[in-house]
Amino acid sequence: MRDTVKIMIWDPVVRIFHWVLVASFTIAYLTEEDFLTIHIWAGYIIFGLLVIRIIWGFIGTKYARFSDFVCRLKTIIQFLNDTVIFKAKRYLGHNPAGGAMVILLMISLLITIFTGLVVYGAEEHAGPLAHWFASTHSAWGEAAEEAHEFFANFTLLLVLVHVLGVIVESLIHKENLVSAMITGFKPEKSHSE
Repeated sequence: MRDTVKIMIWDPVVRIFHWVLVASFTIAYLTEEDFLTIHIWAGYIIFGLLVIRIIWGFIGTKYARFSDFVCRLKTIIQFLNDTVIFKAKRYLGHNPAGGAMVILLMISLLITIFTGLVVYGAEEHAGPLAHWFASTHSAWGEAAEEAHEFFANFTLLLVLVHVLGVIVESLIHKENLVSAMITGFKPEKSHSE
């Protein structure tokens, strides 16, 4: 068996962001209205993580930067077509579909957070948006609650698609992408190359 050279791909900021986001979203999703304080704090943590990740997407390490993984739609579609026939090109950082998923997840989470803050302000008269809803009818809260639930569920769907993509890419290139997101290291070349 040949020696495999491993290189650092995922810096600590990306890895910590990823796993704290996983934990925070899980907590927020499972607590809903039953444990409102925990739910709200998990949402605030997610928001803080997203702010850090967006900044890191511009100033961070090579593979953390948006410029490394945001691709044109044509490139994403070609990559997905190649993936379906198990001939997808290997990328050290995010592949085109993974990059698109990062952006979709961030947008969906930001909408989920914003609608959650509207619900919190309109129905509980608390949080940073409470003053906007001091004298309005609760219809805002009800509409925002529907949107909040939709985007929370849509985010969960995106997470499931993301996990499926990680599994498929791990199989195609015979590498453990979960381990890479824990250690930060990936082999310079995959076993399939």
